[in-house]
Amino acid sequence: MKRSPFLWAWTLLFTIIGASIAADLPWPRWRGPQDNGNVTEGEYPDNLLDQKSVAWKIKLSGIGCSTPALLPNRIYLTGPVDGQNGVIALDWQGKEQWRTKLAGERRGKHRNGSAANSSPVTDGNLLFTYFKSGELAALDLSGKILWTTNLQDRFAKDTLYWDIGTSPVLTEKAVVVAVMHTGESYLAAFEKASGELLWKVSRNYKTPVEGDHSYATPIVIRRDGEEQILVWGAEHLTIHSTADGSKLFECGGFNPDKKGNWVQVASPIIAGEMAVVPYGRGAKIAGVKLTGSGDVTETNRIWTRDDLGSFVPSPAADQSKVYVVRDEGEVVCLDIKTGETLWTDRFPKNRNKYYASPLLAAGKLYAPREDGVVFVADIRDGFKLLTENDMGERIIASPVAVAGNLLIRGEENLTCLRKAAAP
Repeated sequence: MKRSPFLWAWTLLFTIIGASIAADLPWPRWRGPQDNGNVTEGEYPDNLLDQKSVAWKIKLSGIGCSTPALLPNRIYLTGPVDGQNGVIALDWQGKEQWRTKLAGERRGKHRNGSAANSSPVTDGNLLFTYFKSGELAALDLSGKILWTTNLQDRFAKDTLYWDIGTSPVLTEKAVVVAVMHTGESYLAAFEKASGELLWKVSRNYKTPVEGDHSYATPIVIRRDGEEQILVWGAEHLTIHSTADGSKLFECGGFNPDKKGNWVQVASPIIAGEMAVVPYGRGAKIAGVKLTGSGDVTETNRIWTRDDLGSFVPSPAADQSKVYVVRDEGEVVCLDIKTGETLWTDRFPKNRNKYYASPLLAAGKLYAPREDGVVFVADIRDGFKLLTENDMGERIIASPVAVAGNLLIRGEENLTCLRKAAAP
């Protein structure tokens, strides 16, 4: 059978990387294989309204804010299906391959929330999903449910003011979920294949009201050759062992004036030994060096900016720069090591805000606004706005790009765009 160039490229990529190395899969989790919202390979369209760029567009079964997990031959997406938590698998032509229903849906209460804010994650062998209802599930790649458990029934009721936003992460042995809210906050690790609880550790800090609420997603890292987990929430950045959850590193001091309602929404970004952490409801951002152990509050805060930050959108980054799209459309490029502003610009002013996290794709910045307008800017040499694209539906989910394919999830549709769409 003759293969299209697109499918041949995917096959070659998959042969090179191997299915078991999650860090090298096309887009295995929320912010991509490097957890930085950045893909350097491929070409991606500027004009998203050009019908020649639309490879396919499918109607979704319900509103969800999660982003897809991508393998060379499949797209996995979570969302409500007939009033239940659901998982849908598509091929790269947009054709549904299977759908699996789990437990009952618990709907979002924020206008930009849903039952499926948390993005699925895959290691190339299994798929893991987490929902607002508290349901954590493991599926094989054919859609068969291997195990499921409800963290709210099992450990602690959800006390977040708004809708659960954190996504599960994978270590070599486990799927890990961070639950951070008023009351018992914790990290819990479950063996991938069986669902056996490997460890659960409390992560409780005394904070002003809502300061212990976090919607951020952890990041699995390696330090000194060991696998560890970086966690942001309750006004503390911590690092934990993946073996038993024990705390190895702690940086506080993010709310010295003890202000209330400093909830953590945006996730940190990592480049090399530096974590860039937005906080203060979009007012502040800091660079923390991820070396050492114990309480590093006084030693590892390398820089702090009190004049900018992002509340909801998580930054994107390459190896030397971090790109912050602020909630009202200002765009700031910072030097990761120093926090120095390299340039600043903005998207056109509008009363609508930015909830999706920005995507870097081959030198272009894609930033959806909540009303469904997606801006595309060239950021290879400063900032140049290229296009303004009204997609005709609200967009809260973060866009995803891989191998020349740009996926945009709206409230009603999932759209795949290509610079030169296949016939």
